[in-house]
Amino acid sequence: MTATALERRERRKAWGFALPAVLWTVAFFLVPFLYMAAISFWKREGREIVATWTLDNYAAFFGKPHLLKALFNSLEVTLTVTIISILLAYPLAWIIAERVPRRWQRFALIMAILPFWTSYVVRSYSWLLVLSKGGVVNQALMWTGLIAEPLELSATRTGTVIGFVHFFVMLLTLTIYANLVQLSPNYRRAAADLGANGFQTFWHVTLPLTLPGIMVGAFLTFVLCIGDYITPQILGGNNELVLPQVIMLQLGRRADFPMAAALSLVLMVVVTIAYLACARWLKMERT
Repeated sequence: MTATALERRERRKAWGFALPAVLWTVAFFLVPFLYMAAISFWKREGREIVATWTLDNYAAFFGKPHLLKALFNSLEVTLTVTIISILLAYPLAWIIAERVPRRWQRFALIMAILPFWTSYVVRSYSWLLVLSKGGVVNQALMWTGLIAEPLELSATRTGTVIGFVHFFVMLLTLTIYANLVQLSPNYRRAAADLGANGFQTFWHVTLPLTLPGIMVGAFLTFVLCIGDYITPQILGGNNELVLPQVIMLQLGRRADFPMAAALSLVLMVVVTIAYLACARWLKMERT
């Protein structure tokens, strides 16, 4: 068998293995996505969806302040959660990788990912109880004398951010830890030989080399957070709506599927922009 024939055979075999995944992706992602994109250019007349091509849904999005406000709320909450999660996760990942003995690191990681073992809805409702006026947080603050009256933490943006951070800190810890344990100590030794102190070594050596892990975790946090409906609905109430809540309102109360599709496309564009912004570091992580 010639080399060319062997290459064709291997190529057919590779396509044979990949074909089920490709068909699954086309059937359950690409086709629904294209259908949703088409619906976003249609319009609703009464209770009927009319397949008339129009930009009215997108014009309504950019022309209605409350819809733009929902997008800005989503971006503000997501960026706040991402930044806080990074600031909390990096020290935790560093402690596990550098200070916890190797034989105990697996146990420490298991303890770190315990929140993943709890139902997402149960975890959100648990935070609702903890952050309520009679919850543990307010009771502890009043007992220490830091506050005289209970704070409004639940049904606020603060509650939403706390609930998100509790979950995403663990996700970022895993991605940053994976980079830290692969980092050769020779880099830091070389920096020390060149006269760098601990902070300089971290700032110029450790942080840049672990940046791919940070950006992978940050991108996953951004994608999961900006598209989440459950946590803002349970912990944030309806005081400051985020875009997923508005989409659900279009579906549940108005049955306006074209408008919901248009809002979903806007959300996907935002996620795509976030990916393009992080693409450099995501490619570094894959190499």
